[in-house]
Amino acid sequence: MITSSSNSRVKQVVQWQKSAKEREEAGIFLAEGFKMFEEAPEASVKEVYLSQAAYAKLDQYPKLQEKAECRGYELVSEEVFAKMSDTRTPQGILFAAERPVYTLEQLLDRPAPLLVILEDIQDPGNLGTIVRTGEGAGITGVIMSGQTVDLFNPKTIRATMGSVFRVPYIYVESLEEAVAKLRGRGIRTYAAHLEGECCYDSFSFREGTAFLIGNEGKGLRRETAELADDFLRIPMEGRVESLNASVAAALLMYEAYRQRRTNLVTV
Repeated sequence: MITSSSNSRVKQVVQWQKSAKEREEAGIFLAEGFKMFEEAPEASVKEVYLSQAAYAKLDQYPKLQEKAECRGYELVSEEVFAKMSDTRTPQGILFAAERPVYTLEQLLDRPAPLLVILEDIQDPGNLGTIVRTGEGAGITGVIMSGQTVDLFNPKTIRATMGSVFRVPYIYVESLEEAVAKLRGRGIRTYAAHLEGECCYDSFSFREGTAFLIGNEGKGLRRETAELADDFLRIPMEGRVESLNASVAAALLMYEAYRQRRTNLVTV
């Protein structure tokens, strides 16, 4: 059992928690909790750490116990695990997983892609929630600007609740070039914008579709919004001028999902 915070592996995990650059260089990300460990593809798991308390109740979860034993794990004292963890009340299981790698071609290589394009989203919780909600709505991928928060920030990983293992993603240097490639594939791009004249449920999203979602505070840059084929509006009452980025994205993604379900299901 590791009982010293000076242990080299403990130091490495602490550095990974703090540094996006070191996580990227290692090609890994960190995740915590029994649910996340259950969701992780076994082949992607590289290192597993269990606290004494988590180890004591591991036999209550036979599948997770088998998975941990198959991958191998390090037992860590409660005090040391608290230093390794990024959460206030850790569940006692932490692991390093290999990052999945995708290309734009992979995101587009399916019938009628449904994509979310994010410009400079800064809140890890918002990004994680968009990814998680996107999986539920059946999106085929997330395209992010280079200034968007790190998808593998521990807070983002927690917010995805496991969807990070299944939703394809890419960061791009130029949203303009990415949108041009989408247009070349016949994918129509929509910007949620205050200047939109028609409400979001007035459009058809049954064909290839991409939604542009802007920064929480500033929204979409003008030049980015103008890349869209259409502006759409989310109607709001009262004095509300805008919605949280993840809420706006959820409304649009689920409207597309609703429309596409009606093509498949007769009620």
